[in-house]
Amino acid sequence: MWIGWIEFDVLLGDVHSLKEKRSLVRPLVAELKRRFEVSAAETGMQDQHRRALVGAAVVAADHAHLQQVLDAVERFVAARPEFELLSARQRELHSED
Repeated sequence: MWIGWIEFDVLLGDVHSLKEKRSLVRPLVAELKRRFEVSAAETGMQDQHRRALVGAAVVAADHAHLQQVLDAVERFVAARPEFELLSARQRELHSED
């Protein structure tokens, strides 16, 4: 069994409040869950209105599938015009590690 996760540091565009931030981040998290069948959440910087950490995690039977899902998630987030992707950190573990 393979376990992988990716965390994105994103800069939000013309956002002036935490309420506006939530209106962008919540749909992103929901779409990641729906489209890629991953666990996803806002994982940090909740008190900053122009920055967000968003994480996604997946469990897969083989490494190739795990990598395919994580790469697709990263491409999806990077393509969103309302976010500027500042960095993406990824980690993978095998159940026998």
